[in-house]
Amino acid sequence: MDTPVTYEAHGEIGVIRVNNPPVNATGIAVREGLVAAADEFAASPQKVAVLVAEGRTFIAGADIKEFGQTPKEPHLPDVIAHIEALEKPVVCVIHGTALGGGCEVALGSHYRVAVKGARMGLPEVNLGLIPGAGGTQRLPRLIGMIPACEMFTSGRQVGAEECLQLGLVDALSDKTPFDAGMEFAQSVLDQGKGVRRVSEMEVAPYDEADLQALKSAIARKQRGHVCHLRGIEAAVAGGKLPFAEGMKIERQAFWELMQTPQRAAMIHAFFSERKTASLPELKGVTPRPLDHIGVIGGGTMGGGIAVSCLLSGLKVTLIERDTKAAQKARDGIAKTLADSVKRGKLKAEKREALLAEALVTSDDYNSLAEVDLVIEAVFESMEVKKDVFTKLDAICKQGAVLASNTSYLDIDAIAAMTKRPQDVLGLHFFSPAHVMKLLEIVDAEKTAPEVLATGFALAKALKKIPVRAGVCDGFIGNRILSKYRAAGDHMVLEGASPFQIDKVLVDFGFAMGPYAVADLAGIDIGYLTRQRLAPTRDKRERFGEWGDALYHKGRLGRKTGRGHYIYDEQSPKGRPDPEVEEIIAEERKAKGITPREFTDAEIVERYMAAMINEGAKVVGEGIALRPLDVDVTKLYGYGFPRFRGGPMHYADHIGLDTVLATIKAQAQADDFFWQPAPLLEQLVNEGRNFSSLNEG
Repeated sequence: MDTPVTYEAHGEIGVIRVNNPPVNATGIAVREGLVAAADEFAASPQKVAVLVAEGRTFIAGADIKEFGQTPKEPHLPDVIAHIEALEKPVVCVIHGTALGGGCEVALGSHYRVAVKGARMGLPEVNLGLIPGAGGTQRLPRLIGMIPACEMFTSGRQVGAEECLQLGLVDALSDKTPFDAGMEFAQSVLDQGKGVRRVSEMEVAPYDEADLQALKSAIARKQRGHVCHLRGIEAAVAGGKLPFAEGMKIERQAFWELMQTPQRAAMIHAFFSERKTASLPELKGVTPRPLDHIGVIGGGTMGGGIAVSCLLSGLKVTLIERDTKAAQKARDGIAKTLADSVKRGKLKAEKREALLAEALVTSDDYNSLAEVDLVIEAVFESMEVKKDVFTKLDAICKQGAVLASNTSYLDIDAIAAMTKRPQDVLGLHFFSPAHVMKLLEIVDAEKTAPEVLATGFALAKALKKIPVRAGVCDGFIGNRILSKYRAAGDHMVLEGASPFQIDKVLVDFGFAMGPYAVADLAGIDIGYLTRQRLAPTRDKRERFGEWGDALYHKGRLGRKTGRGHYIYDEQSPKGRPDPEVEEIIAEERKAKGITPREFTDAEIVERYMAAMINEGAKVVGEGIALRPLDVDVTKLYGYGFPRFRGGPMHYADHIGLDTVLATIKAQAQADDFFWQPAPLLEQLVNEGRNFSSLNEG
C-alpha cells in the first residue's frame, strides 16, 4: 500500500478509498491523500464520487501519534473545505464509527449514507476540547442547534437509526459500505442531484429557552469543565454569521482550549487509562482460559460482579451460604438485568437467555469444580476469607485462578491458605461492580505471571480499566483514601465543619465530599475498619472519633436515614445535621482543642497534599508502578475530577515544591502524620516531576 488514500474509476462513479489500519485515523498521510484524491476526482470525467473506508470502521478520529505535536499542513479543516468545495457531489459512506474528525469529514461531504450498525459522534469534550474542523458550525446547520449542541457536548455515539431521524445521514443501508455507496451514488446520478454543501445551509430557528435549559443541565452535569459551554458559545455565535466567520470563531475557541490546563489534564487521563493495561512484564505471557466464572457471595458486590460477567458473555456460577440466600442473589441479578432492559442496554430475550443458560446459583461449593476463575466477594473478614480459600483449594480444578475481592486485606495471607499460592491474586472491584470501570488487580508475592495476565484479560473482557497494585493495607486506592480522609478529619478536629469540607471539595470537582461518601458507603464500614486497625494503631496517630459515636447511635448513613446528613422526603440527597456539629464539638472539648476557622483554599491545599504525598509513597514503594497508575485509580474509582487529570498530574501542575512546602509546614505541628515521601523529596531536589516517571 503506497498511500492510505486511493482514487479509482467505476464508469461515471469515482471511488475515494481510505485504507489506514486499524481505524483509518486522519494522520498527515490521510489528509494529503484526501486532497490528492479530491483533485483527481475534480479533474476526472466521473460525475459523482463515493468516499468509503476499508476495514472495520470509517474514519474513527485523529491519529493519536500526532497528539502533542505541531500539526502539519494540510490541516483537517482545510481538507474538509477542499472536499466540500468540489463542484461534483461526494457521497460519504459510514460504517463502524465516524468519530471526531471522521464525523467532520462526513459533514463536509455532500451526502451521507450509514451502513446499519454505524455510529457517529464528536467526542472532543472528553479531551477538554471542542470539535475543531467544523463540527460546531456544520452540525447545527444540518440538524438544528439544540440536537447539535446536545451531541457534541455529550460526546456520545449516535446510532445509525437516530442519525437518519436527525437528518445527519440521508439513507441507511444493509449492504456492504462499497455497495451502499455505489447504490446511493447511482441514485444521485439518476436524479441529477448536484452538490449540497452543509456550510451553505442556514441554522433553523430554535427556542432560546430550550438552549438555556440545555446549558443549565450541562453546567450541573459537567461542573468545573470549560469546554462544553465554550462549544455551545461557538456554535451559537457562528450560527448567526456567514460560515467562514463561524469557522474563525470555532478555530479560535479550539486553539484557546488547546492551551488550557484542563486539556492537558484530560489528554493525560486519556493516555494513562490506556497505559495501565499494558505491563511490560506481561508481554508474551498467555493468560489462562476465561469462559466460566465462579462468584462467592451474592450481595451487592457479588451480584454486581456476576452481572458484569454475564453481560460480557461469560458463564457464571454464584455460591451463597444456603438455598434461600442463593435464590435472593438470583432475584437481585434478575432485577439488575431487568433494569438494563428498561434502559435499552439489553434485549428482553437476551436477559431471559442469560438467566436460563448462563447463570447458576447454588449453595454447594462443589459447583465450582470446573470454573476457570473464581472471585470471592464475601464479608470483609480475614477469618471468613481464609475459610473460603481453604474450601476453594480443595474443590477447584488445577489451573483455576482464585481471586479475592477484598478492599484492604493481605492477599499473601489469603493465598497462604492454599497449596497453590501462585494461582491467587486480588481483584478489587468497585461498587456497583457492573457500572464502575476501575478494577485493581493485586499482584501477590507468589502470583504467577500468567495468573496476573488472566486478571488483565478479565478486565478487558469486562470492559474495565485495570490497574496493577501491590500488596499493602488498602492497595493503591484505599490506602491513599485513608490518608486524605484522615487529613480531612484532622481539619474537622481543628475547627472545620465536615459540611464545609464536603462543599469545598465538590467545588474543586469531586462528585461528593468525603463525609457524604461515608454516608453513602455506610458509617459502619469506617467503624469496622478503625476497629480492625485499632490493635496496631500508633499512639501518636490523631483520629476523629465522632464516626464511632454515630455508629453507636445507629446512624449508619443513607441506609438508616441519618449519618453526617439527614436523609428524608424533605432532602433525599441529604442536608447537614446540626447534631453532628454538637458531637464533634464535644470531642474537641474532651481533647482540649480550641477550634479555628479554615479557608476554602486551605482545605484544598491540605487535603490534596495528603493525597499526593501518600500517592508518592505508594509509587516509591512499588505498590503502584507509576504515578499515572495512581491517577487512573483515583479518577475511575474515587471520583477525582477528570479535568484535573488525577492527583499526581495535579501535583505537577501546581508544582511539587509547593506540595512539599505544604507538607513540611504541617509537619511542624504533626510530624507523625506529615512525613514527606522520599520520592517527593527526591524529585523536588532533582527538579523533576511525576510525569518524568511515566515515560517508557
